[in-house]
Amino acid sequence: MADGSKFASGLLCPVPAPHHDAVLLGHGSGGKMSAEILRDIFLPAFQNPALARLNDQAIVEVNGCRLAFSTDSFVVKPLFFPGGDIGTLAVNGTVNDLAMGGAVPLFLSLAFILEEGLPMETLRRVVESIRVAASLAGVTVVTGDTKVVEKGSGDGLFINTSGIGVVPAGLSLSADQARPGDAVLLSGTIGDHGITILSQREGLEFESEIQSDTAALHCLAADLLAAGGEIRCLRDPTRGGLSSSLNEIAEQSGVSIELREDAIPVRAEVRGACEMLGLDPLYVANEGKLVAIVAPDAAGRALEAMRRNPLGREAEWIGTVGEASSCRVTMRTRLGTSRIVDLLSGDQLPRIC
Repeated sequence: MADGSKFASGLLCPVPAPHHDAVLLGHGSGGKMSAEILRDIFLPAFQNPALARLNDQAIVEVNGCRLAFSTDSFVVKPLFFPGGDIGTLAVNGTVNDLAMGGAVPLFLSLAFILEEGLPMETLRRVVESIRVAASLAGVTVVTGDTKVVEKGSGDGLFINTSGIGVVPAGLSLSADQARPGDAVLLSGTIGDHGITILSQREGLEFESEIQSDTAALHCLAADLLAAGGEIRCLRDPTRGGLSSSLNEIAEQSGVSIELREDAIPVRAEVRGACEMLGLDPLYVANEGKLVAIVAPDAAGRALEAMRRNPLGREAEWIGTVGEASSCRVTMRTRLGTSRIVDLLSGDQLPRIC
């Protein structure tokens, strides 16, 4: 008994404690710990109406013009991976944050934090990727900054981008607008980006190559909005995956959401990798997918519009918004049972974007 107690005393609980005296990796996960640091530190310091909406971007009015403004930082490891690199992520991620507010993306800022000793060829490759991605997205890099930190302090290369776009008059998309009966649409397969990063980091090999889904979604969002009907909210499920995005919408709108497992598209390779590694695809990051909350009478048209776009070819109607009894996300499984899809406490896959 004494030996057993000694063994048990050396075990650590995998779920982080709810209170922390220092920043942990999980605070950047997009899950419960991210919500905690936002609620306890950032929101009390900077509270204002634009920030309080907790969308991927702020919509502000300047001299009668509605502008979307967003910022993001990218710390992915490795810097290069199948389907993209840190440069394409930086452009596409910021373009997508603007697009989720219905904005037409226009301008980007670009700031580099470089580690001493980074090969110049690596920097050239990343800058060229940014040039190509910005050109394809139709945005212009108009300002920037560069800092260099001592060797061992920066892990090669970090990038921060900010973006500005114009929001059409009369359009209002927000995570607090979901209503009971609304349809939950997803533009395609989930988990591609996170599993790609993990496979590169850990040297995992699969029968067919898994690639990041990184893509600029502004044209897909525009097609969706042009289809007509009431689009309540758009989100790109990046950190924390589909689960985090839908939990945030449920919380901010005061509704419940029920998903159908058999309707959520997951590539066979990604599903197999998740099963092998003990991961849930619902919590794995994406960089080229969007979730749309759509009024029920507009859902059919919206789904067709998404499927006509190459980036939405595999779009599916994956769930329905319910009443505000719990503000929970649940999922009807393939076995006919129901389970809660909660926010992760920590981080399944650190450094994925």
